[in-house]
Amino acid sequence: MLENKNQKTSLEKLGEFGLINHLTQHFEVKNPSTLTGIGDDAAVLDFKNKKSLVSTDLLIEGVHFDLSYMPLKHLGYKAVVVNLSDICAMNATPTQVTVSIAVSNRFTLEAIEELYAGIKLACERYQVDLIGGDTASSQTGLVISVTAIGEANKSDIAYRSGAKDKQLIILTGDIGSAYMGLQVLEREKQVFLVNPNNQPDLDMYSYIIERQLKPEARTDIKKLLQDLDVKPQSMIDVSDGLSSELIHICTQSGVGCQIYEDKLPLDPEFINVCEEFNLDSTTISINGGEDYELLFTIKMEDFDKIKGNPNLTVIGHTTEQTAGMNLVTRENTQIPLKARGWNHLGNEE
Repeated sequence: MLENKNQKTSLEKLGEFGLINHLTQHFEVKNPSTLTGIGDDAAVLDFKNKKSLVSTDLLIEGVHFDLSYMPLKHLGYKAVVVNLSDICAMNATPTQVTVSIAVSNRFTLEAIEELYAGIKLACERYQVDLIGGDTASSQTGLVISVTAIGEANKSDIAYRSGAKDKQLIILTGDIGSAYMGLQVLEREKQVFLVNPNNQPDLDMYSYIIERQLKPEARTDIKKLLQDLDVKPQSMIDVSDGLSSELIHICTQSGVGCQIYEDKLPLDPEFINVCEEFNLDSTTISINGGEDYELLFTIKMEDFDKIKGNPNLTVIGHTTEQTAGMNLVTRENTQIPLKARGWNHLGNEE
């Protein structure tokens, strides 16, 4: 008898442990530091002489994601990636994750399988092990909690508090695109609500939409800097907006900064869409968030080592704390930076 691919399976049929076993049966252990993963009361890890790093993030339906335009497979992938980015932001290597979910009864087994297909894809892409988690019921929708674990030599770890005066401020990749991808998706959602027969043409927005729906963690940067013989002095990931993250570094390091408007790395598609929405590209790029690029400082004498590298852009330098934290415009005007990025407790509509 042929399998009915449209069949929907109630989660109640499997129960909690049956669901966990079903979802994780195809995950393979890749890291030697994973001694025991899923299947016992706790995972067992062995990092020997290295330091372990742990970061946890919570994603809530209706607050952090909208399933009307976020496919479940993309959501699973993104949920892992945003946590791996926090490990990368310490100049460390992610090695394991745990994933916990709370789901309402509107989700079928097939829907959760899609979510875990994205989780598995991320684990394979970044060579991390899924080593545990939990499942629970929810009255409001889907909730995902991911904990990422990583390792690093003590001497390699970079903190937000490590910046000094007269260091270069470096940014990986480009910024602002994820925010504008979200604006396009929100606009098309409103168009669809008015006319469900309308099918959006998103080809011209492919890059910025991918930056929103399927971001990547910069696991490549640690090795890149090691190969260049450059040690980041301070580091953070750009998840809540460049201005907010740079203020974190400066505040915790006791320094000021100057970044330059004409040095900000912006993708051409991002600039075009900002013009379409009549938004200032500089304002969006420094406040948008969800880019998951790395922001860090290096010593001035390391400039020649990173000069011309396509992955890295020098956007400014640190100063004495009394000089403040400023954006220097193309007209050479200084504008104080403000934390206008994502506020996790203040963005409720």
